[in-house]
Amino acid sequence: MAGKIKQMIDTIIAQRAKDNPMLAGVIKTKLMLKGIDPNKFTPQSDDDPAILAKLDVVAKELK
Repeated sequence: MAGKIKQMIDTIIAQRAKDNPMLAGVIKTKLMLKGIDPNKFTPQSDDDPAILAKLDVVAKELK
């Protein structure tokens, strides 16, 4: 299923930032530091199991 990575990134940012653009920027930076560039993925991007696993870990860390 293409686009799952983009969907997960958007969900993480939306849940954590709660419509605060500054927090959204901070979360995007944290993702980049963990090796995931949010700007790189689109809804048509192929899903990489390694990136999905990293996003699962990040999502659990940020809760």
